Amino acid sequence: MTRTVTLFHAQGCHLCERAREQLTELRAELGFELREVDIGGDQDLEAAYRELLPVVELDGERLFAYYIFPDALRRHLNAQPPA
Repeated sequence: MTRTVTLFHAQGCHLCERAREQLTELRAELGFELREVDIGGDQDLEAAYRELLPVVELDGERLFAYYIFPDALRRHLNAQPPA
């Protein structure tokens, strides 16, 4: 089963750009599906994520806000996915 990493981001967010670069590199190594969600223009997403960007989720579970920790992502991806 392929795991899905979701990156919530916004235009002009330099931390978001760095997170995208990191996730692109990690995807090549770890083989997960990368889904990107631009929160711009969506009031619900803006309210939920704007102050935390970038936000990274694994299979719907929030893992990181602001910064990605590659070793932690590796551990989560290597752990058994929830049933």
